[in-house]
Amino acid sequence: MAGVRVAVLGAGIVGAACARELARAGLAVTVLDRGRPAAATTAHGEGNVLVSDKGPGPELALARLSRELWPRILEQIADRRPEAALAAEWDPKGGIVVATTGAGARELADFAAGQCGAGVTAEPLDAPARAAAEPHLTRDVAAAVHYPQDAQVRPAAAAAALLADALDARAALRTACEVLGPVSRGGRRTGASTSRGTVEADAFVNAAGPWSGELAARLGAPVDVRPRRGEVLVTTPLPPTVFHKVYDADYVGAVGSGAEDLQASAVVEATRAGTVLLGSSRRRVGFDDRLRPGVLSVIAAKALRLFPCLEGVPVMRAYGGFRPYVPDHLPVIGPDPRLPGLWHATGHEGAGIGLAPGTARLLAGLLLGQDPPLDPAPFRVDRPAVLGQGGAV
Repeated sequence: MAGVRVAVLGAGIVGAACARELARAGLAVTVLDRGRPAAATTAHGEGNVLVSDKGPGPELALARLSRELWPRILEQIADRRPEAALAAEWDPKGGIVVATTGAGARELADFAAGQCGAGVTAEPLDAPARAAAEPHLTRDVAAAVHYPQDAQVRPAAAAAALLADALDARAALRTACEVLGPVSRGGRRTGASTSRGTVEADAFVNAAGPWSGELAARLGAPVDVRPRRGEVLVTTPLPPTVFHKVYDADYVGAVGSGAEDLQASAVVEATRAGTVLLGSSRRRVGFDDRLRPGVLSVIAAKALRLFPCLEGVPVMRAYGGFRPYVPDHLPVIGPDPRLPGLWHATGHEGAGIGLAPGTARLLAGLLLGQDPPLDPAPFRVDRPAVLGQGGAV
């Protein structure tokens, strides 16, 4: 398919991964972003590459594929741009999920057993093992499970590495370039009008994250992708204190909830710089980007339940970002049957960092007419949750 022109709309982690996959396959790729690369949702994430928070099903299959691809892709990039791969800070630190009640312990055991049946490594930790793995973790724990496959990257740097590798494969990048609407010629849509002129392509990939719904509507094929806000606190640098990604079992329920009001759970992990990230929250508030002290207080209180030693540690900043939410909690990946030439790679909510490589591999396989690496049907565009109630927009 040499000579096929693809415009990737969005230069966040998913758009960068798609651009790299398509450019490395020999397609003529142009990446458009209305701002700067990785400056929106990607820059406001924690960098999670997780299998621990996903039950058996299509999203877990996508997560396992992505977990296999991440280190391989970074190794390939390191051959060409070692500094970019190093800056991504790939860290296969593993995760620990903690239950603090008897009921939570039983639910966690059932959840982990199901994951093991789907190929995930989930190892119960007794009290001595918990103390050895996380010496500062509260002793008020009913059960804990270790997930050695969980990992972390530095999100904006990882996106930059993917995008740089795409540019090395002759992809082009246009920043400050907002898509305004479709362009038609002879009754056929051949391009998109943008704030920097017309962009013509054979295929357009909607990878605009939380703005994907608005962008798709501009192009004439709306999808139900909405913003869902999350906040994170960042402590001052500390001596080694937290050694895995540690979160309470409520996190899985918060991820899967569709409630509009605040959903919060304790998520605690360190960065290589020594800071500790405290999350997490989920709220559906549109694009209201105001930080709410009450939300930050809830996050801090829940984090202190897991790590009482953090009491009194200064918080040097807080940030929030928008995540692309779909009502059935599955990404949207593939061609839009209503509008030939339009493709979607969006709807990952807070899992976009981890799912980006698998998403790109699946989308590229479909676009190139190859056998997909996993079943694409659950992620199809024409499912009711994406097209609105009743399956129609």
